[in-house]
Amino acid sequence: MGIRIVRLGSERAPAEGIRIGTVRRPPRGVPKTEFARQNWYDIWYPNLAPSIETMKLGQAADDDAKWNAFAKRYRAEMKQPDATRTIELLAKLSHGADFSMGCYCQDESHCHRSILRALLHEHGALLSA
Repeated sequence: MGIRIVRLGSERAPAEGIRIGTVRRPPRGVPKTEFARQNWYDIWYPNLAPSIETMKLGQAADDDAKWNAFAKRYRAEMKQPDATRTIELLAKLSHGADFSMGCYCQDESHCHRSILRALLHEHGALLSA
């Protein structure tokens, strides 16, 4: 059981459960009726995505200092009450259900989902490989 952090659009793992898209925008050119069938996501939840301004910082982060600035700003956004409550809820649910969360970025280490993984871990989530 637990949360699997994934790249949206990738092949689903066995017993992955519901896939949650923590992205600011839906996939371009894909009809809404095809999101789940094409392995993008079952539920779109932009509340855990970086704001547009913060997302732009992350996309432009081409060195450690810029990446750290992005990470600090995204973590600050996730400290807002609604985001914190959501992270706490997902962390608790991870002990009784399988589900996955993700983003489109190819490299998780240079994506907000790496920080989201850390935040979930900090809140006691059970994380799958």
